[in-house]
Amino acid sequence: MKIYPTDQLYEEMAFIAYHFHWTNAELMSLEHAERRRWCREISAINRQLNGESANPFEIG
Repeated sequence: MKIYPTDQLYEEMAFIAYHFHWTNAELMSLEHAERRRWCREISAINRQLNGESANPFEIG
């Protein structure tokens, strides 16, 4: 069984909690893949709101 790095876990949890105001219990109940997916979705929303390209190498 692979152990998930604690620092990365806290970074993901802080990122989601900051944007969605979810509780620690709600965040801890998420599977790793689901938590990572929420991080990607929040990042996509932030890029869209900032007028940034989804692909940082894409010239707009």
